[in-house]
Amino acid sequence: AVTGGASSCTSVLGARLAGVTPSGTMAAALVIVMGDTRSAVEAFDRNMPPEVQRVAVVGTIDDEAIEAIEVSRMLRDRLRGVRLETAGTRGGVTPDLVHELRARLDQAGYNHVDIFVSGDLDPEQIQAFTDERAPVAAFGIGFHIGAARPIKFQAKIKELEGRPVARRGFVPGITLNPRLTRVL
Repeated sequence: AVTGGASSCTSVLGARLAGVTPSGTMAAALVIVMGDTRSAVEAFDRNMPPEVQRVAVVGTIDDEAIEAIEVSRMLRDRLRGVRLETAGTRGGVTPDLVHELRARLDQAGYNHVDIFVSGDLDPEQIQAFTDERAPVAAFGIGFHIGAARPIKFQAKIKELEGRPVARRGFVPGITLNPRLTRVL
């Protein structure tokens, strides 16, 4: 990612090799495993060293704005930002959603909380955020980092201890695929 022009990357080894500080956010998978955003943020905050910035993913289970206000209330000044990664099946992250979230955070007194946007963004979508002056602190880029046509693949947690689970916008439970072999 850094070689391609990104300011950082999420991989500790990749960042070390590139001579930059790794940068990332709390994963949506942590929310799924913990069962709710509040528990996931508490666990992340409790277990990560203080120098690791707190950027909480919101909208995995509930409404983005509701979860953003809740985690802002929990962490207060320790919270650097919130990350939006609304599933494409729910409309994806839009400039309007970012403007709404910024207004709600500001009205609640959390002007210091930055908004990060990720979720299969392409250059045209990023340009739309820029054109509409959406207050985005940074974009998380995945598939579209290189010039090659991306092979879109995402590993999602769909079942925990026999119980169907999924983040908003995805069907809970294992989806059978005849091209895949079950290994566990």
